[in-house]
Amino acid sequence: MNLQVVGCSHHQSNVAIRERLSFTEQQVRPFLDLFYHQFPKSEAVLLSTCNRTEFYAAAENPELIPSKQEMIKFLAQQRGLSIADINADLFAHSNQKAIEHLFNVAASLDSMVVGEAQILSQVKKAYQIAIESNDSIPLTHQVFQSAIRVARRVSNETDIHANRVSVPSVAIGVLAKQIFERLDNKKILIVGAGEMAEETLKYVVTGGGKDIRITNRTESKARELAKQFNGRVCEWTNLKEELATADLVVSTTGATEPIVTSEMFDHVEKVREQKPILILDLAIPRDFAADIGERLNVYLYTLDDLQKECELNRESRESEYPKAAKIITQETNAFFADVRRRSSGSTIAQLRQQADKAKNVELDRLMNRIEGVSEKQKKEIEQSFNRLVNKILHPPLKSLRDDTSNGSGSLLDALKKLFQLGD
Repeated sequence: MNLQVVGCSHHQSNVAIRERLSFTEQQVRPFLDLFYHQFPKSEAVLLSTCNRTEFYAAAENPELIPSKQEMIKFLAQQRGLSIADINADLFAHSNQKAIEHLFNVAASLDSMVVGEAQILSQVKKAYQIAIESNDSIPLTHQVFQSAIRVARRVSNETDIHANRVSVPSVAIGVLAKQIFERLDNKKILIVGAGEMAEETLKYVVTGGGKDIRITNRTESKARELAKQFNGRVCEWTNLKEELATADLVVSTTGATEPIVTSEMFDHVEKVREQKPILILDLAIPRDFAADIGERLNVYLYTLDDLQKECELNRESRESEYPKAAKIITQETNAFFADVRRRSSGSTIAQLRQQADKAKNVELDRLMNRIEGVSEKQKKEIEQSFNRLVNKILHPPLKSLRDDTSNGSGSLLDALKKLFQLGD
């Protein structure tokens, strides 16, 4: 198996880079279609969330998988960027490191908020879209099903998810409390009606929020959310008017460009007359133009601003890290041991088939040249040939099995080259 991942995340890329490389769910399928047009013998998965964009490619034959530079070039082209624009902000992992990375991501050990629940469902969604784009992806099945299983094992065997917090919980429970002593007398506007909006509303209501307005381009989704949290639906076209009277705004849309520009906020600012407003922009790409936060009595926070608070959460869970990391290491090693076993099994079968073919040719040639041999004698001769083949093959095959069991796998390629075996 050959696996490669390139991407960016909150670890090394700021929000400006992440939003330029982000994809909506509707953009993922065309991305994969173009990939398969260019690399028809490879497999691909694209994972894009508010904190990361990761592009995975896999192929059985190393000559068929795109190189790191080819993947970066393809990613850049789909976002209308040059390689130079993004190269310094990307990471790349291959094979075992790529598997280990994916396992950490799925288990939420690589998240901004360690232990958050949303990432596993996002990994599953990326995997599901990959299946819908191409149902013939056996390597992807093997890799992502393993990642999902490992994430569940980490959840079951550690307390990494116990008393977990999320980006919305930090946004409401920490940042909102720094600005407002209470939420029960504040007008709260939720912009967007997806999973992030729903999770945020749970913390808003728990924190005492009562006057809740929800707006979304698709009004039916806003109505579903409003019914669930006893809120009111606002028309999307009245967004400026709602912003002019809101105290707390949480924006979580999937828009590809800011929905509130600096020019649009000029009108809002005039009506507000410098009344304080807290804006939690939890979207990637960002929903609010960055310079809005520079205005008087406007407190604009983005996902990058949550990083410090999330690091405190990470420190509080450090005691569980060694346990979770050990599971990831075990599972990564076990995954590749299984890959090597399968590969060595195929190689052994090919080698035996090759040896049996040569044996049968020589045995037939011998039987055609000698006369007066009884059936019993023919069987004895055949058994002698079989024993000879087995004795010759036993040492290299034993060495191969031992090497595979020890986790090396270095003899496998050597054996293929020596006996000219295929993959």
